[in-house]
Amino acid sequence: MKPPVRIVVALLGLVASALLAAGCSDLGAGGLDGPTETAEAAPGPGNGELTISNWPSYIDRNTVSDFEAKTGISVDYIEDVNDNNEFFSKLQPTLQNRDPAGRSIFVVTDWMANKMHNLGYLQKFDQKSVAPAMANLVPSLQHPAFDPNREFSLPWQSGMTGLVVNTAKAPDIKSINDIFDPQYKGKITVLSEMRDTVPLIMKADGINPEDATADDWLNAIDKLKEAVDSGQIIGVTGNSYINDMARGDVVAAIGWSGDAIQLQADDPDIQFVMPEQGCILWSDNMVIPVGAPNPAAAYEWMNYVYQPENQAQIANYNYYFSPVKGVKPYLKKINPEAAKSPLIFPTESFTKNCSTQPDPPRLDTAEIEKAFQSLVTGG
Repeated sequence: MKPPVRIVVALLGLVASALLAAGCSDLGAGGLDGPTETAEAAPGPGNGELTISNWPSYIDRNTVSDFEAKTGISVDYIEDVNDNNEFFSKLQPTLQNRDPAGRSIFVVTDWMANKMHNLGYLQKFDQKSVAPAMANLVPSLQHPAFDPNREFSLPWQSGMTGLVVNTAKAPDIKSINDIFDPQYKGKITVLSEMRDTVPLIMKADGINPEDATADDWLNAIDKLKEAVDSGQIIGVTGNSYINDMARGDVVAAIGWSGDAIQLQADDPDIQFVMPEQGCILWSDNMVIPVGAPNPAAAYEWMNYVYQPENQAQIANYNYYFSPVKGVKPYLKKINPEAAKSPLIFPTESFTKNCSTQPDPPRLDTAEIEKAFQSLVTGG
């Protein structure tokens, strides 16, 4: 039975709450260097070339070519966002000089979109140019605190962080605490996205991430560090953990819901397992950086992927839930089984214990980020 629309809207409302929390985020590393006035990405005819930076395994094989055929715009679609901080560190030196290295669209998680905006690295949208996409944005994501009028960000997809498990090799991993079981020593990885991994560790210890203190965050990082130092956890990675699982080097990971579907193409035993303590909910956003060479083509892309029939094709591939209204009828025509998936249309009962992606306490963010980064780099 297909879940009613109100359930999907309620879930996306939880994701919107994550964006509300991001509005209170500290600027973090990077200071206040670079542009301080936010320009508006100019409108115009969509033509020429468009370069997009996105995460791996996030789009089907036909959407880019279909878009090129319809618009005449040539797309260089780069899957080079493996981790928010890693991507930010790579491009910040040029962004400070209003140079996004040829890219006209980035896709980054809500808190990073907020950070980039606060640093002056993003342009405002020309609202008329992006109006067709905005008209199809689900109501629950239209007014996040960090961008109340969606002046500079538009969700690409939303999803869940939980457990990605090879259920044949680790059938009893049901809880985040199970990744610390000695029988799986050397076969576990966790995400280098602090706001995904650390809150799940806290939830497993009975701490509500939305109420967590600085000590709660630091204690969870210490717990992770002990597991890394002992060899229990062999990697703190970005999206590259999917390669470890595909090779069979890892039996379980803290990972993202849609990745499990991509891995199932080669190994049907790999599943997304909702942790007993619940998941973390988040959104990734399309943004236009300062100095974007072709913002008009960026608007064309946003409007194209926000047409429900086109978005259904993307959802059928990546199995994340969509911020676009009216997707389900089209998806049902393409793949009736996908239209029933709790990863694309999660029910209230499926996500009942989930939390929105939190930020650390504002005044302690720098200390907490430093401690986590030391864990990531092994410093």
